[in-house]
Amino acid sequence: MARKRFTYKTSGTCSQFIEVEIDDDNTLRDVTFIGGCNGNLQGISSLVRGMKVDEIKKRLDGIRCGYKNTSCPDQLCRALEAAQNA
Repeated sequence: MARKRFTYKTSGTCSQFIEVEIDDDNTLRDVTFIGGCNGNLQGISSLVRGMKVDEIKKRLDGIRCGYKNTSCPDQLCRALEAAQNA
């Protein structure tokens, strides 16, 4: 099964980059956050690994972090969208 690896530069969050790997049936196989709250981001990564991209976007899109207009989960959705369009 083919896999596509993509690195996304985040905006408005403590994490700086998100690396995703998506296979050809649109399943997230791997995700790594660079920077940010290590424990929380390891937890998010563990929970979404193996999920379909559309389900991840449905659950996490639009989540905000405090006063910010985005969050690491929201940025993950943007990274997945960018990877799909790459």
